[in-house]
Amino acid sequence: MIIIDLVQLVVLILLGFCMFFGLGFIINMLLKTTWLPIYVYIIFVIGIVYWSWGAASLIENIKGYTLADYLPIISGLVGAVMSGYTIKMLRVKGYKMF
Repeated sequence: MIIIDLVQLVVLILLGFCMFFGLGFIINMLLKTTWLPIYVYIIFVIGIVYWSWGAASLIENIKGYTLADYLPIISGLVGAVMSGYTIKMLRVKGYKMF
């Protein structure tokens, strides 16, 4: 049973990275901004934390999350940051489309 949980966690981490890398890349390409997807992602995460907030205080709510909850959030942030660096690198290399 633990192997299935680990496989699901790895898939969730990869999915979070790819999804936010792709969304960030498209947003960067269309709006010609570099770091906007990171700000949008942070607002997205704050919204999820607020939505899942129960009757407990904010600190108790954050303490209630486990490592399996934090890893997909971190991988999504890494994907958003990497999309910004990728667009920046493509612009430096001379690609005018980006």
